[in-house]
Amino acid sequence: MKIFTTLLVLVSVTMSECSNILTTLNGPFEPITLKFDPSLRRGSDDLPITHPRLKKNVTFNFPEQIALAISSPSSMWVSWITGDAQIGLNVKPLDPASVGSEVWYGKESGKYTSVSKGVSLIYSQLYPFVGLWNYTSGIIHHAKLEGLEPGTKYYYKCGDSSIPAMSSEHSFVTFRAPSSNSYPRRIAVIGDLGLTSNSTTTIDHAIYNDPSMILMIGDLTYANQYQTTGGKGVPCFSCAFPNAPIRETYQPRWDAWGRFMEPLTSKIPMMVLGGNHEIEPQVDGITFKSYLSRFAVPAEESGSKSNFYYSFDAGGIHFIMLGAYVDYNSTGAQFAWLKQDLKSINRSVTPWLVASWHSPWYNSYASHYQEFECMRLEMEALIYEYRVDIVFNGHVHAYERMNRVYNYTLDPCGPLYITVGDGGNIEQVDVEHADDPGKCPSAGDNTPEFGGVCHFNFSFGPAKGNFCWNKQPEWSAFRESSFGHGILEVVNSTHALWTWHRNQDNYKENAVGDQIYIVRQPELCFKDLKSQPPLPNNSSSFSMAPACLSHNFSIMSHFFGILLIYGLIILSWSGARF
Repeated sequence: MKIFTTLLVLVSVTMSECSNILTTLNGPFEPITLKFDPSLRRGSDDLPITHPRLKKNVTFNFPEQIALAISSPSSMWVSWITGDAQIGLNVKPLDPASVGSEVWYGKESGKYTSVSKGVSLIYSQLYPFVGLWNYTSGIIHHAKLEGLEPGTKYYYKCGDSSIPAMSSEHSFVTFRAPSSNSYPRRIAVIGDLGLTSNSTTTIDHAIYNDPSMILMIGDLTYANQYQTTGGKGVPCFSCAFPNAPIRETYQPRWDAWGRFMEPLTSKIPMMVLGGNHEIEPQVDGITFKSYLSRFAVPAEESGSKSNFYYSFDAGGIHFIMLGAYVDYNSTGAQFAWLKQDLKSINRSVTPWLVASWHSPWYNSYASHYQEFECMRLEMEALIYEYRVDIVFNGHVHAYERMNRVYNYTLDPCGPLYITVGDGGNIEQVDVEHADDPGKCPSAGDNTPEFGGVCHFNFSFGPAKGNFCWNKQPEWSAFRESSFGHGILEVVNSTHALWTWHRNQDNYKENAVGDQIYIVRQPELCFKDLKSQPPLPNNSSSFSMAPACLSHNFSIMSHFFGILLIYGLIILSWSGARF
């Protein structure tokens, strides 16, 4: 009997631990700030280009920097680079036609039943100033694998079979078809990553968490924190190089970053968007050349005419990726595309709507405070009208989770905004808040690299008449200055578990920096809409997060197994007696 009682207590405690996670229905929450831990460093040095994870390990025409990206529910982009990039005063571009672009793929290891032919290109980063080094890339290849079956594992090789110069075998698993009952297992959300020792911790921690997709929300390599002469990366470019005629970029950091990420990106899709460190101005006013050349995104597939903004489905989630550094005005092409994309979503098929752009609208840190008010004023009403559930941003090098908010007012149907710009870059973690005494920026600070300035004093609420709040704003639920990454696990059509993992907790079992169930309320938030989507069949049901489910299933299995054995022993003993 003692065994039976002990097992019941064990199951009860396990279930209780999982159910103690707060949900957004418990909010709005009183604001919480965890101050920066002074035992930690605010930043770390860049990894040297000779670091083993950054070095090129293949010969000239063999593929490297292999990366996947979702094209559609039945197709996948594969990208890779061949040949050697060049940097110096005199560089000669490679011929993209000199190496073929092929992907062989199939459902069995070593048996490739399909071949996809891709396209190839090179790009250059050029400076019209004496003494500055120019750059020309290796050959960049993009191939689309089509006709893929949902929920299926595929094996593939890429390269040029005529040389021959094919990669080793890699594999990936496609997501299940869009459905209110089908979701990716785990989605890693990473912003402002860079290539520091902190970046290494972030990626190692993400690998440990075993994601099925990466959402990379801008500021990838920080190649523009160098001089083209190869100087060491610095936290402040203008401070270190005040006489530089242009903000240069050391493009080999892009190649190093591609190698650094390949262990992840060659097996799970990485969906990217552009941040301010991807602008990289060069001769003739050309910008974003590296970003636009290196990444394949489903722009055309989603009806967009620009790689700066696009959308895609991953199971029952519709993702919208927006560009903060291209025209976002309500009269522009991006706004028109966004409105059409939002109109086309069937929320009974993809109940979850997740949006992302680099620069946050809601931010209580002094860094970048009110920087993108102009974008918020143009787009927020549309985002709210179509009931976007979650918004992920980077840019601010810290973590902050908001209460649901619209127009700086708490609103149960507003999006949940989360800032995760804490991947580990060289610019260090942000620690000052706009509401700290003496830390409120002046109205002339925080001018964006693109767009206008729309700073304002609040005309309503607790901060009425002031540019900054005098305490943590009510729309800011939780903030902490630490490097890390996030994991999103959608459970069903109404519940998703969000977990923020801090780098300093990397080796602590089950440690989390912040965790909450994000709950959709379609019965509340869609009831007054003119075009209300049908409510999902399981909108009122709730099951625990996958981690809890698997753990509890294991406990219950052991419980019933032992109970069965216990029962058989009793029966056997009873039979022996009679």
